[in-house]
Amino acid sequence: MASPSEKLAQALMELQKLQGNRDIAIIKAADLTTAHRQLLKLNGFIKDVIKGWYISTRPDETDGDTTSWYISFWDFASVYLNDRFGTDWCLSPDQSLLLHSGNRIIPKQLLVRSPKANNNIVQLLHGTSILDYKLEIPTNDFRVNLNGLQVYSLEAGLIAVNADFFIRRSIDARACLAMVKDASLLLGKLLDGGHSVIAGRLAGAFRNIGNDRVADTLLKTMKSAGYDVREEDPFAEKLPENVIGVREASPHVSRIRMMWHRMRDDVTANFPKAPVKPVDIERYMKQIEDHYARDAYHSLSIEGYRVTPELIDRVRGGNWNPDGNETDREARNAMAARGYYQAFQAVKESIRNILGGENPGEVVDHDHSDWYRELFAPSVAVGLLKASDLAGYRNNPVYIMGSMHTPPKPEAVRDAIPALFELLHKEEDAGVRAVLGHFFFVYIHPYMDGNGRIGRFLFNTMLASGGHSWTIVPVEKRDEYMAALERASVEGDIRDFARFLGALVKVQ
Repeated sequence: MASPSEKLAQALMELQKLQGNRDIAIIKAADLTTAHRQLLKLNGFIKDVIKGWYISTRPDETDGDTTSWYISFWDFASVYLNDRFGTDWCLSPDQSLLLHSGNRIIPKQLLVRSPKANNNIVQLLHGTSILDYKLEIPTNDFRVNLNGLQVYSLEAGLIAVNADFFIRRSIDARACLAMVKDASLLLGKLLDGGHSVIAGRLAGAFRNIGNDRVADTLLKTMKSAGYDVREEDPFAEKLPENVIGVREASPHVSRIRMMWHRMRDDVTANFPKAPVKPVDIERYMKQIEDHYARDAYHSLSIEGYRVTPELIDRVRGGNWNPDGNETDREARNAMAARGYYQAFQAVKESIRNILGGENPGEVVDHDHSDWYRELFAPSVAVGLLKASDLAGYRNNPVYIMGSMHTPPKPEAVRDAIPALFELLHKEEDAGVRAVLGHFFFVYIHPYMDGNGRIGRFLFNTMLASGGHSWTIVPVEKRDEYMAALERASVEGDIRDFARFLGALVKVQ
């Protein structure tokens, strides 16, 4: 007879098959035997979402922890809706455009259309839900599949959303408009549907972002077909020139540029002005070194939620220890501390170059990869990490524990990070560089781990560029710190984060 450890190992093997190469698994009751489901639930490897549906979790996840659900949300929506409606469903026009714009923030309520729907609300975990409307959906020509999610095409979504979308979601709307290469796909649907009012609204929207060519083409073509079209700008304010490109292929670049533009005034209003006195470089460097012992603050590590063959073997052999191995933990901590020290020394050299007159944005653009390598080189040297972990920006999705914000996909990082450093290079206010540099670095989350530590290094290099003292974010204020970051990431409101950091700067 199989031992309890062997039975759990067998259940984990079945879970791994369902998980495949993904970080999580979406499980329908029929996918596992009752015995395997019970074992996996009892040991914390899966949890209920709704009757008959489960997601994989970590055994050390506590009650109320939202991480596994937020990681799983979009995959669950895809698998559940495809199982329920086949291909006869589509997310709402608004939600479709949010996804096109790169906004993958977890919604409180996901709006879904399907001719097979029942106008029903399905309550999910942590206050989220799905509301399905019994409505017709766009034809295949005006629907696309985004990572398993049926959504309106970019052009169909811009036509289908209500006018208030351009005010409520102005950043997302402008990011979508900037992705439109020409007017042809829009015009086909506008002309066939006789959408003269919508055509006038879209013409005004394109002109708002500086794309006069598409605006003029929409107006001229609709009028030549006999429609009375009156241009009307649906946005509440005019976007200054050069904030985004007229035809920006990456919505992530557009989003970062527009968020920076919107947030910078809030930062200057809530963050202390930079000192005006000249900086004594050697004295400043000595002060930084004096802060080192107190500055070894380690950020929350971001780990994938996967069942590995190694874990299965440990469980089978009776060696599974959910509390972790003390020796391994001590080694990891020691190597992390050594890496932090080495990275700290590299950051000091970057600051010396900034104080010597080099452009702060250019310095951190050039040096931040060195900080990252120094941060993790000791862990590679002793075999805790693979050498390939030092290669650079991540090639896999990453998630922030407990956050509704989903960082951009790996391919988007390569567009977003250069945009961030371009903004840092051009920004004249040291406080804006410090606050928004830190925020956007962790918002993008370009590495699999270490983003918070490097974000705080970036914060302090930008502080130095304005003559502010090195500033420590105390671990005792971690909850307040993370809450302010979450509000900025999810709601786009930077004020709490600017005030929080500003208060720390004042007491240094």
